[in-house]
Amino acid sequence: MSKLNDVVETVTEKVSNVVEEVKAKVGSPKETNRVRIDGFTEEGENLSPLNEDSSPLGGDSSKSHSHGGGEGIPDSSRAGRTTSFHRADFGKMTGREEDWRFTPLKRLRGLHTADLDGTAPELAVVAPDGVRVESIARTDARIGSAGIPEDRVAAAAWEDFREATSVTIPAETVIDGSVTLTINGVSKDPAAQHIVITAEKFSKGVVVLDHKGSAVLSQNVEIVVGDGAELTVVSVQDWDDDAVHASAQYAKIGRDAKFKHVVVSLGGDLVRVTPSSKFTATGGDVEMFGLYYADAGQHLEQRLFVDHAVANCKSRVMYKGALQGRDAHTVWVGDVLIRKEAEGTDTYEVNRNLLLTEGGRADSVPNLEIETGLIEGAGHASATGRFDDEHLFYLMARGIPEDTARRLVVRGFLTEIIQQIKVPALEERLIDAVERELEASGAY
Repeated sequence: MSKLNDVVETVTEKVSNVVEEVKAKVGSPKETNRVRIDGFTEEGENLSPLNEDSSPLGGDSSKSHSHGGGEGIPDSSRAGRTTSFHRADFGKMTGREEDWRFTPLKRLRGLHTADLDGTAPELAVVAPDGVRVESIARTDARIGSAGIPEDRVAAAAWEDFREATSVTIPAETVIDGSVTLTINGVSKDPAAQHIVITAEKFSKGVVVLDHKGSAVLSQNVEIVVGDGAELTVVSVQDWDDDAVHASAQYAKIGRDAKFKHVVVSLGGDLVRVTPSSKFTATGGDVEMFGLYYADAGQHLEQRLFVDHAVANCKSRVMYKGALQGRDAHTVWVGDVLIRKEAEGTDTYEVNRNLLLTEGGRADSVPNLEIETGLIEGAGHASATGRFDDEHLFYLMARGIPEDTARRLVVRGFLTEIIQQIKVPALEERLIDAVERELEASGAY
């Protein structure tokens, strides 16, 4: 087994080298000097409808394009998106909205049309000493401290939740182990849930949201990372096959704070996770990782947003997915906004999808919006495909049977994300879950 692991590490290293070469070509974030982008001034590019430029990103032409770039045009910029705590402000959903064009609305089971008055999933918290766990009222000042809903489903959950669960890591506290919130669905009626996670200044900890059972749930998770704090939040969607889950997760990053966010989506009929990270002071560092594995008929959607709203912050995004079976569908949309004030930004995002069988579909849309040319580096990459024959040949040439070689490639491909969690018991459980997915496919 050690020999096989050595081989997998060698293959992973070769793949990483290729990725680094691509990053260097598009403007590697490793560069130490700021990059001045052609066509930009210190004020960024003028995308106003009044701009006489005939580019499809500006001028009158943008007005007729549903996803155009003109200022004031709906969905033209993440900075200009509608935000509200009230569902009525978003209007009726049609499926033509930018945020919902990949989502099968009929499978939302009423999350976008019904009152979310069903029984919310049971929530059990296991926390080390020193961590404060509370049930708080809607009127508590912590509610609304990290973000505002950007879509109708999240706003409905905000209107309809009854009370929230708050988890606080006190200032200058380094917790031993992790805080685990087990969220167990017990009802199929549309329901709402609200969670607030706070890492106060100079604290350090890991919080796991572990979703299980069966539910039809719209959920808002607020995350506040204080100045100098280091926080990891892991959201695991390991639902039963009939579950529907929409989770909007908002993170506010303080000065010199470090935040790692990991999404793992395996179970459920339809799962849609929309994490966002907003820098509020200089020196922030964000890492966002994701792993998803879609089976036949399953819809797993990830839409993330990194808001570089201040200068001299860094972000890295890496999501990886695998698909097997007819009508397996995954969606990854990565939005990164570098605002005019965010000079010195260093950002890079990447998405990789592996199609294991016929009949699946992976939609991947990286978006990079830049309003200043004075940055350290910015780029994105996306790729979807089948097995690399060179990888298989490399392993088979060393005496490894083809079926074993394929499993090793998939395991190595996904394990890179699992290893970011740093909770040994959870990592082992998720690796076993990936193995079961591979066995269930019948292809390996």
